[in-house]
Amino acid sequence: MFAAIMAGGSGTRFWPASTAERPKQFLKLFGDRTMLEHTIDRLEGLSDDSGIAIICGERHGPVCRGLVAGREIVVMTEPVGRNTAACIGLAALHFQKLDPDEPIAVLPADHYIGDVEGLRRILSAAATLARAGGIVTIGVVPTSPETGFGYVEAGEEGREVDGVAWRSVRRFVEKPARDVALTYLASGVHYWNAGIFVFTARTILAAIRTCMPELWVGLERIDVDLGSDRERDAIAEVYAGLDSVSIDYGVMERTTATVSVIPASIGWSDLGSWPALAELRAGERDEHGNIVPTGSVAIDAESCFVSAGFERPVALLGVKDLIVVDAPEGLLVASRDRAQDVRLVTERLATRRQNPER
Repeated sequence: MFAAIMAGGSGTRFWPASTAERPKQFLKLFGDRTMLEHTIDRLEGLSDDSGIAIICGERHGPVCRGLVAGREIVVMTEPVGRNTAACIGLAALHFQKLDPDEPIAVLPADHYIGDVEGLRRILSAAATLARAGGIVTIGVVPTSPETGFGYVEAGEEGREVDGVAWRSVRRFVEKPARDVALTYLASGVHYWNAGIFVFTARTILAAIRTCMPELWVGLERIDVDLGSDRERDAIAEVYAGLDSVSIDYGVMERTTATVSVIPASIGWSDLGSWPALAELRAGERDEHGNIVPTGSVAIDAESCFVSAGFERPVALLGVKDLIVVDAPEGLLVASRDRAQDVRLVTERLATRRQNPER
């Protein structure tokens, strides 16, 4: 199967470790591999290098190419971000020229998957459904009433393909209020929308043509020069005029194609904040619930998380429920329950740079 890895990102949620120049997908949050490299590694046995395409912003092209240097992986760049519908459409144009009927797995570059083998089994099963002309999404079995995720509502009936259970999709649901999320958690037919899809180029481009005719016109213009010396110019000429629409809203909620969901319990996380990373590293906690790097110390401290990018030690003394991130770009000290609002910091700093008096 082919694989399109979406590697866009603004670098706000993991400040100060991440920046606009080097967002989360290029950070080594686990071991000595970046999140993008971990995503590529998950495709082992499913896709050859020549069947993988990374789609990223123009400014991140050099970083992506450096990470895959010496491999046949294609790096496609967007001059401006236009959400996932345009990104996926661009990737589908590329794969259409290779084989319009080979399944394409669409994967975000900055997510965590604990059960990689489980993901591979699911993608293989999804490929079987995609070859029959269907669109498949991976729905993560919810473990809490999350209000920050979209949901997929499945039909009641269940079937199997290649030993993997799947259901029809009744509808895609936007981020809910907490009381609604609680009902979703208990329903047994609602799943977190992980943004992982499988379909063929023929299927998704036909759906775009029907559901998003303006995007289709733009993609047709790009397709004329795709793979030629004019590819970059053609994309630049068209992209700024495209609407910024998610594939969920633009296609999945409107298409008449068969859409299926495969429920998955694969240790998935979108790693949307520093506390989310702290939860994934819970095994590193000391007896007081602190996670601190080697060389740093926590004295009379409880439930704190420290990430340090320097060799100098970080010391915690008499504090509780803090997120502390020491990086070249800056120092973040936040209460755990506010750490998801770190984008407010990046917005304020950007305003200060533009107007130092504010």
